[in-house]
Amino acid sequence: MNLIDWIYLGIGIGLGVGGYWLVARRDADAPTPAELKLQQELQQMQLACSMAQEMSQFKAGFLARTTHELRSPLNGLLGLHQLILSDLCENPAEEREFVAHAHERSLKLLGLIDEILNVSRVEHGTNKLEIQPLQLSHVLTEVSEITRMLAANRNFPVLISEPDPEIYVLADPRWFRQVLLNLVDLALYQIESGSIRISTQPESSTNIYTWIDVPTYTIDFDEPIDLMTQKTETQDKILPSKGTKLWLNQTLLEVMQGKLEIVNSPFSEELGEHYTRVQISIPLLSSEY
Repeated sequence: MNLIDWIYLGIGIGLGVGGYWLVARRDADAPTPAELKLQQELQQMQLACSMAQEMSQFKAGFLARTTHELRSPLNGLLGLHQLILSDLCENPAEEREFVAHAHERSLKLLGLIDEILNVSRVEHGTNKLEIQPLQLSHVLTEVSEITRMLAANRNFPVLISEPDPEIYVLADPRWFRQVLLNLVDLALYQIESGSIRISTQPESSTNIYTWIDVPTYTIDFDEPIDLMTQKTETQDKILPSKGTKLWLNQTLLEVMQGKLEIVNSPFSEELGEHYTRVQISIPLLSSEY
């Protein structure tokens, strides 16, 4: 071999080694399928951990919230009785009026306590659920019929996009309907403008989403402690706070293997108002049922 051949041989070897090094480096930098899967699992775990932490913080304050909501009407009752016992009523008619107010508040307070206790009994299995196939379109129609009068009185529409009548979910008929009614009523009592929109979308082959899009202020549960007992313009009614109402409904859904989340709504950009989506996930009826 002459000098030229040796030069070409050296260049060839150099190119080969350089090319191998570049390929090896590229392969080393590119994540393997196993690494990609691990990254996805870590991201999902981080998201789940974040959501669990937020819910844990909310549950940690549940006792304080509930205590406040029970104390407020109790203080009202004590005030009415104190007026009567201190002989501050101007006449027997006014005294009787105060007694009637106290009796009415007592009944409403009893209803609030019953609601909390009923959900607690369901959560702990004392009250058994009757999980059965439910036609989702029929449930939403019932919700529409029940809330129609209140929506008409408040002059705010509840717009429902009915799902395929072939879609069936697995849930307790009483409690699933009650959860939807609670969430719609909660928004209707607070709404001042806009509308309430209900729609559905399959989440996977095993679950389906029911979406309730409402103006953000009607569902935001970061209210200060002194605003937790809600009152409406339409009636003087002792209601659970928005945060407590959401927590109670989430508890019921979890017992039915469902889930309640608060997410961003696409209607904010479409309607030019701040909307929030209450996202309900519930199991679909499987072919094996």
